[in-house]
Amino acid sequence: MDWEPFDAVLFDLDGVVTPTAEVHMRAWSLMFNDFLVTRDGQPPYTDADYFAFVDGKPRYEGVGSFLESRGLDLAHGDPADPPDAETVCGLGNRKNEAFGQVLRDEGVTAYPGSVALLELLKQRGTPMAIVSSSRNAPDVLDAAGVTGYFATVMHGGVAEERGLPGKPAPDTFLTAAADLGAKPDRAVVLEDAISGVRAGAAGHFALVIGVDRGVGAAALTDAGAGLVVTDLGQLL
Repeated sequence: MDWEPFDAVLFDLDGVVTPTAEVHMRAWSLMFNDFLVTRDGQPPYTDADYFAFVDGKPRYEGVGSFLESRGLDLAHGDPADPPDAETVCGLGNRKNEAFGQVLRDEGVTAYPGSVALLELLKQRGTPMAIVSSSRNAPDVLDAAGVTGYFATVMHGGVAEERGLPGKPAPDTFLTAAADLGAKPDRAVVLEDAISGVRAGAAGHFALVIGVDRGVGAAALTDAGAGLVVTDLGQLL
């Protein structure tokens, strides 16, 4: 991989830099399956549901997308809703509570290949950003010990404060690139989620690299990835 033509690199976090996508998947499964038990006739939530309706989206959008897929209608509620509230926001907050508990109990270690790429880009002086739908991104970065690599962290909370729509809209990537002083046609996006790859493609970035952690190379390519790898160490 020749990094010379690029002025900035934008990383998704979960599943790209850290294996926290697995933690998110467990937290979503626990929350949704506990909820579905109270709904007669609903089959269990599965990993296929995660990839189809939740992966890469802001938390409440993921909840809403999955509920819609099952024909379930809940009030949206308010982000301040308690985790036991039967609202979209309540379910999202319940999932976040489960995620935080797993993170505290188990911690997180960045993928070795990802750390190697971060170190290479740091040595080259290439500005880097995290662009994550998760509001937990700062805590995950700190837990993994990789915060210092990134000049800016665009997470779900920052996006809301700045009025930016989440992925698959390209706005969070475009804004993060601008924060780094880079134009899209001189920046690279690295994503493992279909919605994130679509966001990078919609932003007309110089290159969108799909990281296949389970969604499938063909699906990432179809969404707009110009290159697909299974580990960031392949980009050294």
